Amino acid sequence: MTIRVLIVDDQIMVREGFSVLLNAMPDIEVVGEAVNGREAITRVAELAPDVVLMDIRMPELNGIDATREIVASQTTAKVLVLTTFDLDEYVYQALRAGASGFLLKDASARQLAEGVRVVAAGEALLAPTVTRRLITEFSKLDQGPRTAPLAQVTELTDRETEVLVLIAQGLSNAEIASHLVVAESTIKTHVSRVLVKLGLRDRTQAAVFAYEARLVTPA
Repeated sequence: MTIRVLIVDDQIMVREGFSVLLNAMPDIEVVGEAVNGREAITRVAELAPDVVLMDIRMPELNGIDATREIVASQTTAKVLVLTTFDLDEYVYQALRAGASGFLLKDASARQLAEGVRVVAAGEALLAPTVTRRLITEFSKLDQGPRTAPLAQVTELTDRETEVLVLIAQGLSNAEIASHLVVAESTIKTHVSRVLVKLGLRDRTQAAVFAYEARLVTPA
């Protein structure tokens, strides 16, 4: 199945470069481009892409607000944020807005394509070690009251809570299964139940939720 991608960036060289790299992949097709967040929202509605490559700093409407509106529209499109710095303070805000992950703009063609595939599948955090570091760093800036509803946390079983914590630590399904000494299919079931109970779209949102609920303490 071909993964349909929308590229959103105000720099034409970035858009054209990513288009060339992704269209060279047999399982990926760039179906459109947008130059700002406002146009991105319109294009998502028109083109129904599977993945939106979203820049953060753009005129008219930035990538954070655009991501929030796209996610609220109940589209099935997953947002993959593009950034120049792996500790860009705005990336954490984008993850909280509903982005499924992020990718550095200097990523190789292989990393770009694999990132799109991972986010489209919704199976794992993108670049878990980097994502975990970013979430950890910016969780330190918010040490106020818990922002995740405690009522939702109490709906989880002990095992589901354990799986949620391991997701937040950046572990894949296979790694969680190995850690808990159970079958990977069992972990997939737990992950699905966690997402449903918490009303979350994917593992990245689950990781952010775990930090905001203080289930994971920033190192």
